[in-house]
Amino acid sequence: MSDFPEPDVVTVDYEIAASSGHSGSYVAENILVDRPTDQSSRWSSAIAVTNGKQFIRLRLKQLSILKSITFGKNNDCQFHKTHPCNIKEFKVLVGLHENNMTEILLAGLKNDPMPETFSIKHTNRVGMPFPTRYVEIVPLSAHGQSFNTSVWHISLAGITDEQYVDQIRSRYQEYRENVVLRQILKHLRQRRFLTPMTQILARAGLQFEHALITSLHEAFVLQGNWAEAEKVIRDCANDGLLRSYRQACEAGMRWTRIRGMDPDGDVPCRRGGHAMCIDEEYGLIYLFGGWDGQRSLDDFWVYEIAKDSWRLLSSATSREKNGPGPRACHKMVFDSKTGSIYLLGRLGDGDGSETHRSIGHGHSEAPLRRSSLPIISTGTSPPESGSHVPLGSAWPTHCSEFYRYHTRGLDAGKWDLLSFDTASSGGPPLVSDHQMAIDCDAQVIYISGGRVVDAEWDALKFSGLYSYNIRTSGWKMYNASDIYAAHPFIPPRWGHSMVLDPKTQYLFIFAGQRDERYLSDMYAFHIPTSTVTELFPNFTSAGGPDPCFTQRAVIDPDKREIYVLCGLTRSRPGVTPVLESESPYWIYRYDRPELPGKWLKILPGKDGDSPVPQPRYAHQVVYDSKSEIVYMHGGNAGLGIDEVESEPDPRPSGSGSSAEARPSVTLEADTESRLDDFWQLEIVRYAYRPNNEEIVRRALYEIRQQQFREMCEDGPPIKALTFLQTRVSSVVNHDDPEEAKVFRSLLSTHLLAAPARPPPPTRASTSGSSGGSRGGSSDAGRADSPPPRKRSRPSSPMPAGSGSGSGSGSGSVLRFDEDPIEAGGNPPSPERYRQRTQMFERLLAFVNDDAKQPDENLLDMLSTDGLVV
Repeated sequence: MSDFPEPDVVTVDYEIAASSGHSGSYVAENILVDRPTDQSSRWSSAIAVTNGKQFIRLRLKQLSILKSITFGKNNDCQFHKTHPCNIKEFKVLVGLHENNMTEILLAGLKNDPMPETFSIKHTNRVGMPFPTRYVEIVPLSAHGQSFNTSVWHISLAGITDEQYVDQIRSRYQEYRENVVLRQILKHLRQRRFLTPMTQILARAGLQFEHALITSLHEAFVLQGNWAEAEKVIRDCANDGLLRSYRQACEAGMRWTRIRGMDPDGDVPCRRGGHAMCIDEEYGLIYLFGGWDGQRSLDDFWVYEIAKDSWRLLSSATSREKNGPGPRACHKMVFDSKTGSIYLLGRLGDGDGSETHRSIGHGHSEAPLRRSSLPIISTGTSPPESGSHVPLGSAWPTHCSEFYRYHTRGLDAGKWDLLSFDTASSGGPPLVSDHQMAIDCDAQVIYISGGRVVDAEWDALKFSGLYSYNIRTSGWKMYNASDIYAAHPFIPPRWGHSMVLDPKTQYLFIFAGQRDERYLSDMYAFHIPTSTVTELFPNFTSAGGPDPCFTQRAVIDPDKREIYVLCGLTRSRPGVTPVLESESPYWIYRYDRPELPGKWLKILPGKDGDSPVPQPRYAHQVVYDSKSEIVYMHGGNAGLGIDEVESEPDPRPSGSGSSAEARPSVTLEADTESRLDDFWQLEIVRYAYRPNNEEIVRRALYEIRQQQFREMCEDGPPIKALTFLQTRVSSVVNHDDPEEAKVFRSLLSTHLLAAPARPPPPTRASTSGSSGGSRGGSSDAGRADSPPPRKRSRPSSPMPAGSGSGSGSGSGSVLRFDEDPIEAGGNPPSPERYRQRTQMFERLLAFVNDDAKQPDENLLDMLSTDGLVV
């Protein structure tokens, strides 16, 4: 957004602008200095607040681009490490003026002595940075019941470079002026103030909409020239103005149960927390490890898509040279350049004790299991510290082994131990529930997050973002998760999702768990510049899925779509997680990776009898971009409920009722059911995502509905009926129940309910359209159009004006009188102008956002507070 590089982030100085009442000597100015060992170095709110709102308002000493806020805490060892007055929940608002501030953060603080830093939203929805002068902190609750809330030291960080901030301020102000002006122009046209709208456009020189859309308004609203309006719609389709509608249409899903077996009739057993990857060129899906409810697994399978069959590559890779031991919560990626599989991470039978797991910090395959991971004895004691560990052994060390498996070439079928401990060579520590992605062209693997597996299992620790260069065997750590180096930073997490768009070189990282919280944030990480962009602090509020953990995601870079299969959801910390069953499948669509995209649900198939897998978590998915099919295997179904699907399963393990009738599953301990079912998901587009011809048909249907409505009001009934049965019926999809229902209702809604008509005019009609035509219309346009009507009709909400548009009295604003710019034509009545405007805005739903007027209405953007209505 600027003409020179973004300056460094520095500490932003501030002063106290205002605050609500305080208790005793705990005034707001105490937070200016960081004295963590001083009990009095805090602001403490008054118990009784006059207006019910507690706040501290800070004024920045210079206009800044604010990027983070740090909350200091009390760290006096002589007192308790926790303090009942510490803020539990709070929100932060920012703005250029005290009386106009916007909420940009809603979060909570832990009751401990450690400072906490939060990224602050500093860009608007189109990715433009905005400056800030005021910051308001609003405490919502304290950790101790009935205690005053206390704020200790506050530290702010951002960009203060005067030249840069001034440039951002100027461009942000220009953007706001454009937004306001476009809203005003839309409002003027809606209210038929066409002359002032034209004058403003001529003086401002801004592009309000595409020229074709202006032509559509003229033909449809002002003239009622139906043939011309239909021609403009076709021109819009040819010029690509309807492309966004096609992309935004909802997609459907078609599930198919895969029942292939190996020659012995076997398939991978029930499991969760396993890993899969796909060789798209050869049509092979590889599956390794997982947890079956009793032990970690080390069996290795491959599924051949073309043959619909499984093949067991190894029943126990730990017995092979350099092979990995039993594990769960690991990850694999496939390198299409070399045909190699890379495997990293684990949570094995010896990683973490039963006691640690009983507090709810087990791995994602069973986050609430009690004592469900017993340490399986191998009959031999583990090696002592410093001794040689044989390759392929399953000793439960805390070293992060890194493996490669060859699927092609002379070494096909062999394992390589690339590193006994990646941490010792600059890579990540031993982790579980992390994420991996590979850029095959660049020969780089990316590893994100995950829970660190070490001897201190009680201390919840997370890994960061790393890359591994396959060519040089070198590791690199990014500072994306460092609160002191990245603004914004990506909070460390586990059980999240990460996908790579290799074309734009962006990583998308979202959801997962941190501490006891399930997350609903989303970040884009630009690899070449190491730039972090917060796309959503809360995508649930933006129409996306609920906060989720162990959801699975795959990406189609060509379509710029991410497919998300939800796992566990939890409304707030401390609440028992449940399996998402209402809306478990989503698509995230984006045009530019650094800007927020749109979330859309994947709708159930139209065939209600098709099989549907039951909700689950800790499952695994891969995506075949050639066939556009998602493959899903196994996982955990929560409570010990038999496998559920809507078609019978001939195998003994299958039973149950319809998945649609299955309620949300609350997870309990020791009773979870693991799955061995294998599915393919096809994203159905032909029935949900129309082509240009289909979009044009839908638009023509809207146009002809309005034309029929006016024919019912103005023309002979027989002519209107004929038009309905021919021209309208020809653009109706009679196979669509909803569309067909609307079509059948047109007769009773308009023709039979039409008011009594006055005698037809005696003068000859000079135009084939009810509102005049632009430069004449075609014969078809004249044949389809009703004759001219009188200017004043019984159905009008009020008598029409004189045509001058200068009606007197306060009611003239809402009369939609004829504008002087319409003089000389055959303008519609006020009520008809209102009708056509409503239908015109329905037509704009088919048009790209950058080619049309704003979607929002000016009236809807105004608050009623202080407004005289």
